[in-house]
Amino acid sequence: MKVLVIEDEEALKESIVAYLRQEGYLCDAAVDYKSALLKTASHHYACVVVDLTLPDGNGLNIVRSLKENYENTGIIIISAKNALDDKITGLEVGADDYLTKPFHLSELNARIKSVLRRRNFNGHKVLRVGEVEVQPDAAEATVAGKPLTLTRKEYDLLLYFVSNRNRVLTKESIAEYLWGDHIEMLDSLDFVYTHIKNLRRKIVEAGGADYIHTVYGLGYKFTSP
Repeated sequence: MKVLVIEDEEALKESIVAYLRQEGYLCDAAVDYKSALLKTASHHYACVVVDLTLPDGNGLNIVRSLKENYENTGIIIISAKNALDDKITGLEVGADDYLTKPFHLSELNARIKSVLRRRNFNGHKVLRVGEVEVQPDAAEATVAGKPLTLTRKEYDLLLYFVSNRNRVLTKESIAEYLWGDHIEMLDSLDFVYTHIKNLRRKIVEAGGADYIHTVYGLGYKFTSP
């Protein structure tokens, strides 16, 4: 899943991003208010971790902007402010959770997982479409109970498809989800087709149906055959 970390303390930002990437998230980062707004306007994030005190603005305004424009995005406030009023204000403007600094990265990870389950998976720990099952917490997938061996990109693609079952996903949205900020460095989006072809083949070879359907002129849809 794709996460944005908005934190102006460079060392803390780097440690959070490194930890979350190690845990399997696609993670972008912003160090100030202006760049955070640009990223949230350009990319879709499953969860945003935002510090309230930024050098050029208030993190609460980012929370308000996200709630107005991307109501499905999960939001976790991280702040050195431990006052009850600040927590209440943060939650009232739309944040899903509030974590006071300093905190353990494992606790932040647990809270992100909880928000993602509520926001994206209706509280379920296992996502099922037919004989395909995905366990986001373990980053594992099976077909009819058999483990599916996937590359990192293939797993991320499968999770993106299953989280958006029955919806048409454009090649551009898939590329942006898989590559985030690095998409501008790509010469073409042909790799999307390659990942889809490989994912489809592995599901079918494991005994599953062909769930990935091409919607000509629009993109791809993950749905029962």
